[in-house]
Amino acid sequence: MNEKGLIQILGAAGTVTGSKYLIESQGKKFMVDCGLFQGLKELRLLNWNNLPFDVSTIDFILLTHGHLDHVGYLPRVVQAGFKGKIYGTAPSLEIAEIVLKDTGKIQEEEAEQANRHNYSKHVPAKPLYDLQDVGRTIPLFEEIKTDEWIDFGNDIKVCYHTNGHIIGSAFIEIHVGGKKLVFSGDIGPQEDVLLYPPNRPKEADILFVESTYGDRLHPKENVLEHLKEIIQQTVSNGGTLIIPSFAVERTQTLMYLIWQLKQSGALPDVPLIMDSPMGANVLDVFDKYREWLKLSKEDFSAMTNIFQVISNYHDTITAIKNKSPKIVIAGSGMLTGGRVLNYLQEYIGKKETTLLMVGYQAEGTRGRQLQEGAHEVKIYGKFYSVNARIETIKGLSAHADQNGLLQWLSEIKTKPERVMIIHGEKQVADTFRVKIKDVYGWDGTVPKLNDIIEW
Repeated sequence: MNEKGLIQILGAAGTVTGSKYLIESQGKKFMVDCGLFQGLKELRLLNWNNLPFDVSTIDFILLTHGHLDHVGYLPRVVQAGFKGKIYGTAPSLEIAEIVLKDTGKIQEEEAEQANRHNYSKHVPAKPLYDLQDVGRTIPLFEEIKTDEWIDFGNDIKVCYHTNGHIIGSAFIEIHVGGKKLVFSGDIGPQEDVLLYPPNRPKEADILFVESTYGDRLHPKENVLEHLKEIIQQTVSNGGTLIIPSFAVERTQTLMYLIWQLKQSGALPDVPLIMDSPMGANVLDVFDKYREWLKLSKEDFSAMTNIFQVISNYHDTITAIKNKSPKIVIAGSGMLTGGRVLNYLQEYIGKKETTLLMVGYQAEGTRGRQLQEGAHEVKIYGKFYSVNARIETIKGLSAHADQNGLLQWLSEIKTKPERVMIIHGEKQVADTFRVKIKDVYGWDGTVPKLNDIIEW
C-alpha cells in the first residue's frame, strides 16, 4: 500500500501554542499532539471549537511531550467521541495526567468563580472540560519506548527520540505512505541544568520544526549569579521574590539553582516555598524516572528537602499572610492561572516585591503584559496596580535558541521535500525560515491554521 496522504495543520501555526496535526494515509487517520491554545483571547476562543472532522474516525494520537499546549485538548476530543489509544513516553504520559487533572480542576474552579462573582458574559459559565472528561481520557494512554520502531500496521511505523526540553519529551519519526515525516516537538537547549542534550534527526522527507526562539540567541549570562543578585536585593529590601514557573522542568530547575546557592552559602536565610500541587506531583515523576536526568538520587533528595512544598490551599493562604521576606516558586509560568495569582493579588502592589520571569511569555498572557511594562494587571475580574519590580532571566529557557535549532537540523544530509516552520509567532517563524534558507538552502513554509499539505 502506497497511497497519497495529507497533513492538516490544526494548531501552532503562526503562534506558539495549540500544537495539533492530523495525518491521513494508508487508510488510517492519526494525530501528532493535541494541545490547547494559550495567550491571546482570539486564540483561547479557538479551544471551544470542535475539530473540523469526525474525531471518532481518528485511530490514535502520538504525543511529543506532556506540556498543556501539546496535550491540553485531549479531553475535548474524548468528549467528541475519540476512543483510540494515546501514545507517549512513560514520563510524558505521567506528566500529561498531572497537567490534565490540574487543568480540569482549574477549569471547574474558574467557571464556579465566574458564576459566583458574575464576571463572565456566559450565563452560566461552563468549563472547557471537567475532571470527568479527564477521567475518561487517562485510560487511553499507552507507553511507547524511545529509539524503537513501533509498527502500527498499514505500513505505518513510528520511532521516538529524546530531544531535551522537559522530562519525557521526544521528537517523532514516522514512516508512512513511502515518506519519512519528522515532528520536532519542542527542542531543548544543548546545555541544560537537568537534562541531556537533544538527539537529532538524520533524514526527513517532510519536516516540522519548532521556532519558538527562531529569531534570537539566548544571552550568555551567568544565570546563577543573576539569580543570586535578584534574591539578595529583594531580601535586603524586605521584600518577597515571586517566581511564576511552569510546574514541569522549570520549577525543578529553579529548585536546583536555589539549592546550589544554598550549598555555596550565597542564599539569605529566608523561607523557600514551592507552591504548586502539580509541581509537587511532578517531583515524584522526576524521582521515578531519574535515568532521564543528570541529577543523582542524593542531590535530588537534598534539593527537595530545603523547600516547603505546598499542596494544600490553606497553607498557601498562611504563606501569603506571612509578610516576611521569602522566595516563592508557583504556577503558572505565564500567569494565566494557578496559585501564583493569589500571591500577586497580595504582593504585586508592593514596591519591595520582585516578580521574576524565567520562561517564555506568550502574546496576550499576564506575564507578557508585565514584561512589557503594564501598570496594572487584571486578576479574577479586578485590577491591581503594579508597583513590584519586574525582572527577567532569559538563560533558563527550556527551548533551543536559533543556533540550537540550526544545530538540531545539522545531521540531515539530504534536502527535505517540505520544511514546515511551526510553533512560533509569525514574524519569528518567518525569520527562522529565512535563516534555514541561508544556512542549508532549504525552502521552508510558515503554514496557516487549517492548511493541508498533500504528498
